[in-house]
Amino acid sequence: MNDEQWNTLGAVIQGKTLPVLPTGFIIDSPWLPCWAGSSILDYFTDERVFFENNIKAIRTFPKTMFLPGFWAEYGMCTEPSAFGAVTVWEENEFPFAKKILRSPADVERLEKPNPRKDGLLPFVIKRLKRLRPEIEESGHKIRFAVARGPLNIATFLMGVTEFLTAIKTDPELMHRLLTITTDFLVEWIAYQRECFPTIDGILLLDDIVGFISRRDFEIFALPYLKRAFSPDVTVKFFHNDAPCKACAPLLPDIGINLLNFGFQHTLTDMKSWTGNKITLLGNIHTREVMAAGTPADVSRSVVEMLKALEDRSHLIVSCGGGMPPGVPTENIEALIAAVENFQG
Repeated sequence: MNDEQWNTLGAVIQGKTLPVLPTGFIIDSPWLPCWAGSSILDYFTDERVFFENNIKAIRTFPKTMFLPGFWAEYGMCTEPSAFGAVTVWEENEFPFAKKILRSPADVERLEKPNPRKDGLLPFVIKRLKRLRPEIEESGHKIRFAVARGPLNIATFLMGVTEFLTAIKTDPELMHRLLTITTDFLVEWIAYQRECFPTIDGILLLDDIVGFISRRDFEIFALPYLKRAFSPDVTVKFFHNDAPCKACAPLLPDIGINLLNFGFQHTLTDMKSWTGNKITLLGNIHTREVMAAGTPADVSRSVVEMLKALEDRSHLIVSCGGGMPPGVPTENIEALIAAVENFQG
């Protein structure tokens, strides 16, 4: 993100009224390399491909924000790799991390990784360090420390069904697991901030909170997310495009001030559930409209969404989740233009 975009983001989070509603998108490996004309594996393994793909998106859509910006991730495998998860790679498929915990009892032998040395984490840092001069020459800066959330990592290590079952059958072991993943996250976020002093935001992605009840969220998610989001930064950005109704009222208590959520909920509902204390990034349907619709479909959806919203503060227009695979240039341009042309 460049300085103007970062200032716009800060203004929206503060609830300021802007002449035109901003737009922004989470972009990473599910969409960016295929859109830019490279393979997914080349995007992960060739830093020139990574840089050129990101620059191409920035130059093609100069009127929108890309969050977090130059995201040097390795799919869902970045954090699990530090715990020793085997990562499976294919040329044009998303990488997959094999689980390493076969039973709740295996948590007893789990060790907290060192983010400076373990798994793919040093590769993330090295890639950004090498590219930082070019990123800054392009007018942008590394603004966010990025990681999967504590529950998300836990489910990659032991499986979603297994983890959700174990919070009922073996709660003490699951608290131990979440303590380990959170301790690791705190160190990983701190290390990213140490390496890049321009970081003034945290992005955590954790869809698993959408699969548990409010009570379970209070017990198994809230304290760990609150600790992960504890650093003193300007933007505390949370992504959960699974159902958010149960956890939404509690997100402001964690300190979260920017939320990307799924298309299952309306902006009006989310504003109500969060007390309008969080800036929302959404909420056009990802697959049916952004990926499979026409530019006219996108424009119509944007207008309908904004007309239905009485309070348009704390809003960045986007899709309901990260940019999905297959979204064409024309549809992104249509969304940006529809927001610019909207007259209320």
